[in-house]
Amino acid sequence: MGRTGKIARMAGEPHPLDNAMRLSLWGGLVATVLAVVKILAGWLGNSFALIADGLESCMDILYGAAAWGGYRLARRPADENHRFGHGKAESLMALAVSLVLLSGAAALAWASVQEIRHPHVGPAPFTLAVLVVVVAVKEFLFRRVLREARASGSVAVSADAWHHRSDALTSATAFIGIFLALAGGEGWESADDWAALAACVVIAANGVSILRRSLHEIMDTAPPGETEARVRKLVLAVPGVAGVEKTRLRRSGSTLFIDIHVEVEGTLSVSEGHRIAHEAKDALGAGGIGLVDVDVHIEPAP
Repeated sequence: MGRTGKIARMAGEPHPLDNAMRLSLWGGLVATVLAVVKILAGWLGNSFALIADGLESCMDILYGAAAWGGYRLARRPADENHRFGHGKAESLMALAVSLVLLSGAAALAWASVQEIRHPHVGPAPFTLAVLVVVVAVKEFLFRRVLREARASGSVAVSADAWHHRSDALTSATAFIGIFLALAGGEGWESADDWAALAACVVIAANGVSILRRSLHEIMDTAPPGETEARVRKLVLAVPGVAGVEKTRLRRSGSTLFIDIHVEVEGTLSVSEGHRIAHEAKDALGAGGIGLVDVDVHIEPAP
């Protein structure tokens, strides 16, 4: 016998992803402004590193739009053709954006090499002030979005947070390149272009990281061992549970699917076993591990 069920939210209770996605949208609006400012400042200030940084911010906007689209699809309820819901939509969106990031990094790297090969006028000093403001804003966004992503358990929002950190790093790299070009004077103009090339490496690394995380989720890779240990601990604390035979965990979007075999005294009635399964399910739902869809199987203890 067994007990299957989903831990549902109370009526009217906001979805844990709502705050995270709302913040992600605001981050996208800020990224739009920063992208325009950086590209214009780079063009007016003759800094290819700042232009490359602005284009990287455009990828922030793309990712924010993709994360929102994935979130909207993932929120759709399960239907006849998708019995486990639509949570994988978030991972598919993250996968698509990672491929765009890698393609963009390759294109920017090629353009940076062309700039290095053809000497040009050095960047203007005001571009440094622009980058100071950009780094401060993006680091603030990274910390806020990551906090909400961890609370919601969303891989898409988490990737969006790390993209803000990536943008802050590329801006810091651009700052170093521009500073060297200005401080070095004649003959150091290409430092700006080398900074743009370094930014491409950061973008590519971020793309690979998002690609790996999204593929892990699409392939139903098991969550970290500490998550399974916590699941076992929560269930073993339920009165009447004699042991846990096995567990299977996988994540789909913000939902953790749990298939667990619980051992109870073999002489218990069906009603008692049913009650224990219910309590095990409720314990997992209230255990602070996020949204869960639980399937509890009752087995007689050896």
